[in-house]
Amino acid sequence: MLRSHRWRTAENSAAYLLPHLQPGMNLLDVGCGPGTLTLDLAQRVAPGRVVGVDVEPAVIEEASRLADERGSDNLDFRAGDFRDATTGLASRSFDVVHAHQVLQHLRDPVGALQAMAQLTRPGGLVAVRDSDYEAMTWAPADERLDRWLAIYMAVTRRNGAEANAGRHLLRWAEEAGLADVTYTTSTWTFASPDERAWWGGLWADRIEQSTLARQAVEYGIASAAELAEVAAGWRAWAAGSSSVFIVVHGEIIARPPA
Repeated sequence: MLRSHRWRTAENSAAYLLPHLQPGMNLLDVGCGPGTLTLDLAQRVAPGRVVGVDVEPAVIEEASRLADERGSDNLDFRAGDFRDATTGLASRSFDVVHAHQVLQHLRDPVGALQAMAQLTRPGGLVAVRDSDYEAMTWAPADERLDRWLAIYMAVTRRNGAEANAGRHLLRWAEEAGLADVTYTTSTWTFASPDERAWWGGLWADRIEQSTLARQAVEYGIASAAELAEVAAGWRAWAAGSSSVFIVVHGEIIARPPA
């Protein structure tokens, strides 16, 4: 998961938001991970203040080190849940509250959007981007990758999360009471040799060595042997000279309720 987060930049993961950013804006990055995307956004709004928050202290330590290495002085990284008062995030204090690939992991995405709106100043922006797993497509066809998707969907549903979050963002925003909601879509495409090696290797490792793998076995969704076969499918896909994988995302730009 962290390998995926480190690859993310403002250009490949927040292009829908960039036209709305201006120098001097204060921005909150929810679920910031190791901070590569946060750092890019901080450069766009400098000298505005940027806060990155994540529930994993280890990744916040990594993000802080990266900010120090790059000499970013308008950044503050905090470990904790953005919905918890202990993070010290003041109500209505940010011009932009942003979350990338976060709502798909939460049991209450509508409540999360309401909490994001509460942190946004009147007239500010709530910006969210999430993938849609069952809208992803790839070539060539491989039953092992079909099984990968089925395993992923089953694990996330068992956890009470919605892996197809991208298609639900507009409805969730309306249920959260957000205003002036604009919905768009965009994609990641992995088709070059380097892209295939990175994406295929990432998922081959993740399906065997991550929390996803552990839960798949614990929940009785897949055996370790089956996960190994799925990983072999990912490596075979990555080795193909004409393999393609397309990741579909939904995006919203909205404003907090009046």
